[in-house]
Amino acid sequence: MATLVTGGAGYIGSHTVAALHDAGRDVVILDDFSNAARRAVDSIRSLTRSDLPVVEGDAGDLEVLDAVFDGHRIDSVVHFAARKSVAESVSDPLGYYRSNLGSVISLAAAAIDRGVPRLVFSSSATVYGSASAPPVTEDSPTVPESPYGETKLMGERILADAAAASEMSVTSLRYFNPVGAHPSGLIGEDPSGEPANLVPRIMQVAAGRRDRLEVFGADYSTVDGTALRDYVHVMDLAEGHVAALDAAMTPASSRVYNLGTGSGTTVLQILGAASEVIGSSIPYEMAERRPGDIEASWADCTRARDELGWQARRDLAQMLADHWNFARQQSSC
Repeated sequence: MATLVTGGAGYIGSHTVAALHDAGRDVVILDDFSNAARRAVDSIRSLTRSDLPVVEGDAGDLEVLDAVFDGHRIDSVVHFAARKSVAESVSDPLGYYRSNLGSVISLAAAAIDRGVPRLVFSSSATVYGSASAPPVTEDSPTVPESPYGETKLMGERILADAAAASEMSVTSLRYFNPVGAHPSGLIGEDPSGEPANLVPRIMQVAAGRRDRLEVFGADYSTVDGTALRDYVHVMDLAEGHVAALDAAMTPASSRVYNLGTGSGTTVLQILGAASEVIGSSIPYEMAERRPGDIEASWADCTRARDELGWQARRDLAQMLADHWNFARQQSSC
């Protein structure tokens, strides 16, 4: 039996594939490569197995899903495949609702039709918005402030309803800000277009691919005026998905967990820490806030610790060192 990982060639998906392999699970990847490089497949296979199955296709396409489920013995699913830019979702809300929710509905239907008992959903801390002060618990108000966040919250609700009406159990993981790369440097965050996240943009400046970093917003009520986030190592997140699949759950049930470190770091603090790791300063300029961004957010991960036996183990220095190791290797290719 195997775990189907949709979006498995992407950033968090590829690291989760590696973690699942290390945990002794067989994996099948489904990815349309709209936000992942095809060369990542070779790197993933070098970390797992040379014949790891990879299917190119849209996770919202029922014909593609039929072929995957008919061609492989799938007993669990981890669903990453989605568009994920907050700013882009504000300018293209219908595209985000169509893509992100369409894939959730199609995948859940295909999995339930074949009696797959477990599904883990890649959700996001953006479901909370700024409605409650951090640290944020899973019971905090969920008031997304962007269409992207809405698609994640709606996805959770769709899957919870689907689970209640079937024998499938669903775990939704609300993770905060992924940073870092596999310690080998073979896989990491390598978006095909303009990076939406802070650290990849920092690394592109450090590698000479960008002139300077734009810091969006300098008037937040934080220690230095810049937005504050909970940054978590991508390998910790990957191990969280393994823990979620391993956890005991009753059929027709659903559960939500935060995955983060439980502490926050501002943009300028990240810049300072990255400069220390890289060994040189990072040029930057201040810019206006972006639509949909919130001021401060960090997690309370007590539930994940108590119920999944999971907690983040890697610190900020390790996150940035691993991310820089990957970025340097990419720049030399």
